Amino acid sequence: MKLLVVTCLTDHKKVVTNILHKARVSVFSVSETTGIKDDHDLNLLDDWFGNKDGEYDSLMFFSFTNAEAAGQTMQLITQYNLEQPSGFPIRAFILSVEQSSYHHA
Repeated sequence: MKLLVVTCLTDHKKVVTNILHKARVSVFSVSETTGIKDDHDLNLLDDWFGNKDGEYDSLMFFSFTNAEAAGQTMQLITQYNLEQPSGFPIRAFILSVEQSSYHHA
């Protein structure tokens, strides 16, 4: 089992939702959050919220899913970011789940 985490600007909600459906992530949660950036990193590629200071209405998607769906999501997001470059790329992370109280029948 993997924990898939995706962050994006609120404007990209439909894009991320479509990517998750396409990757066959059938169950996920979405939380509203505010991204704050007030200092530039020396390496602009490492900037979490692009290269502009300020506050940004953002979303965090998360799902406990299988490795295949998580990997497919990562590939689709990477592809989207390459095809639609912006100062605010969609970010994705895959974390291993070591234990869970949930047991799928």
